[in-house]
Formats: sequence, structure tokens, C-alpha cells
Amino acid sequence: MALEERFRLVPVCPETAGGLPTPRSPAERQPDGSVRSVAGDDVTLAYRRGADHAVRLAGSLGAAGAVLKARSPSCGCHEVYDGSFSRRRVPGEGVTAEALRTAGLPVVDEDDVAHGVAWLAPPRGA
Repeated sequence: MALEERFRLVPVCPETAGGLPTPRSPAERQPDGSVRSVAGDDVTLAYRRGADHAVRLAGSLGAAGAVLKARSPSCGCHEVYDGSFSRRRVPGEGVTAEALRTAGLPVVDEDDVAHGVAWLAPPRGA
């Protein structure tokens, strides 16, 4: 919430925007880049739709960057779970984090923010 004092925040859940229900089954990014649910269903298309939505939204708003959910198959920007549903973490990015970074937006996660790490951008109204 401290970021709200300096920045205009726009909440978005790419997974929901991509058409996935809430609550939803756990999913993990696979080594081949796809995303599969714990039941083995390929949900990659929904994750890509959500990532595309986030990129379009960020572009239309002139976003300076994104604060994402750590380790998520959508939003993890430093590490994700390895795809085996064993809770083992590996370096990597979620689908949305990758799309936003490719589109040129700096991305950080809530752990970065908690540790005082953030991108350099002008504060809201500057």
C-alpha cells in the first residue's frame, strides 16, 4: 500500500483476465514454456490471453512498470515452480512477467518491494 502514495496502481489478475476461474487448480510453468494444471490440463492459452491483456492494459495506461506475484506461473519474475508440483523452485519467469518484460516494462515482485527494490520511475503526478 505504500506504493499507492507515490504511484497510481492498477490491479489486474492476468489469470482471471485470461478466463480462468477463481478459485482455480494449481498450475505450474513447464520446462517447455507451457502451463499445466495439477490435473495435467494444458492451460497455456488462458495464461497467454491474460498476459496479452496485461501488456495491452499497461501500454494503454503508460505504465512505468509492474509489481507482480512472486513465483506465480503467470507473474513470477525471478523464479517459478519447476513444473513437477513438488514445490521446487527454479530460476525463470511466468508468462505475464515474460510478456511485460519483452514489451519493455520493468517488473518486480512483492518480495522486491518488501525489500526496498523497485524500478526507478517518476512518482505519480510528477
